[in-house]
Amino acid sequence: MDVTGRHSVANDLALVAVFGALITAFSIVPAIPIGIGVPITLQTLAVVLAGLVIGPWRGALATLLYILVGLAGLPVFAGGIAGPAVFARPSIGYLLAFPLGAILAGLIARAVVRWRGFAQYAGFFGAGIAGSLLIHAGGILGLIVGVAHLNPTAAFLTDVAFWPADLLKMFVASAIAVAVHRAFPAVLAARRPVTA
Repeated sequence: MDVTGRHSVANDLALVAVFGALITAFSIVPAIPIGIGVPITLQTLAVVLAGLVIGPWRGALATLLYILVGLAGLPVFAGGIAGPAVFARPSIGYLLAFPLGAILAGLIARAVVRWRGFAQYAGFFGAGIAGSLLIHAGGILGLIVGVAHLNPTAAFLTDVAFWPADLLKMFVASAIAVAVHRAFPAVLAARRPVTA
């Protein structure tokens, strides 16, 4: 659905491409290394924002587009990594959980988008936190079963280092989502089947 309320596959593809590019841009912004092989980046902000703004399925497709572009060889992953080498990184669990985080954030955002004022902001914030927590769960699992081979306690404690930054990112993502939905109230509407 475009901002005027009309359904369009071309519009859906354009939104997916735009948010795929946004995730890419936020991924190549210089990361903050914290010594565990998983740097602090703006990726989570962009992934959750995709779900909050364009919904669960288009948001997930935007993250999948970003992942596919990186796997195809463009250096869009954090630290300029490209191709299948990303599977040997401690961050692989976070990366693979991106689509799930966008879906969860988008599903909750759909439920709260019609709320107004602070309630809408709080709803988007809750949606962002839920999506972010799902990404963190994937990251912890990746730290346990991936190349890092951390025990569950060590993986959890490693992940905790990202929480303060991600909390701040969710405040920002929620504010942006509120502004976008105020300007374009139809952008998150669910696609309805066309009837004769």
